Amino acid sequence: MARYSQGFKRKAVARLLAPECAPLEVVADETGIGVETLERWRDEQQTMPARGRAWSAAARLEAVITTAALDERAKSEWCRQQGVFPADLAAWRASCTAALADPDQARPAAQATQKDRQRIKELERNLLRKERALAETAALLVLSKKVEAIFNKAEEE
Repeated sequence: MARYSQGFKRKAVARLLAPECAPLEVVADETGIGVETLERWRDEQQTMPARGRAWSAAARLEAVITTAALDERAKSEWCRQQGVFPADLAAWRASCTAALADPDQARPAAQATQKDRQRIKELERNLLRKERALAETAALLVLSKKVEAIFNKAEEE
């Protein structure tokens, strides 16, 4: 008997539940899992609270599109019905927007990354210099204590 991870099960069942609502046979063909098994997984998933359900990428995009034209009251009502926090919906929207952004906007400029690399190098050099100075100071402190202990011992004798 094959064993499937919880993540795999959640993704398969997410395709069956709202908002995607893919037909059971289609999901069974795509995943290679029996219809009865998918029905059992779906039933188990539906007994869980709505907040525990996983949303596929397509379902999240569909949710963003569905709620884009809604006002705040209607959007909050939709979120309650679907078991989604409005903050999650806003994060999905930001993710969609970032994915559709112009590639030139998404990537930092080459000049900015070069400046960042130079700054990092400079900071690493300063850190190494300070670490060496700290190690030297610690060694001098230990030596001075040893010298003091030796001479105090000699004076006592």
